[in-house]
Amino acid sequence: MKKDMKFYWKLFSSTFSLSAFTIGGGYVIVPLMRKKFVEELNWIEEEEMLNLVAISQSAPGPIAVNTSIMVGYRLAGVLGSFVSILGTVLPPLIIITVVAQFYAAFKENKVVNALLLGMRAGVAAVIIDVIIKMAKDIVKSKNKVSIMIMAVTFFAAVVLDINAALIIILSGAFGAFYYQMLKKGGDQQ
Repeated sequence: MKKDMKFYWKLFSSTFSLSAFTIGGGYVIVPLMRKKFVEELNWIEEEEMLNLVAISQSAPGPIAVNTSIMVGYRLAGVLGSFVSILGTVLPPLIIITVVAQFYAAFKENKVVNALLLGMRAGVAAVIIDVIIKMAKDIVKSKNKVSIMIMAVTFFAAVVLDINAALIIILSGAFGAFYYQMLKKGGDQQ
């Protein structure tokens, strides 16, 4: 893949349009980024995108921005990170600036409130779709450890109501431990 102006423009315009036309935050934009960069552009492999998303979720800050940084860096290093983050943060910055100018008019408008209510339902549907797709990918891998981690973390979050940050930290620690055990077992053979 040639890193010329055309490439950087495609990276910027992709992240800009995804950010501009996505309502619902990072958990909505991330699957759309996956679709764009994995399925449409074929710039990143599916498993690598899942790894980038996992890292992005565990880093502090908005997941959409973190994922943009990771994708941009993976594709074109530091310059790619700057280009993709600029594309991701500009649309909300512009939109929030405009909305702030007209906040008083929007605040009491019943049509705007109804639209926002409808958008929430759409966002929930997109998030559920992402969860189902990611779970299918994990089950397809037939990796028993990954399936077990998914089931345990789901149970911990939904049934036991354990803080998501703690679940991420514990899952990461377990994954690191498990990887070291695999590595150690491979070295002995």
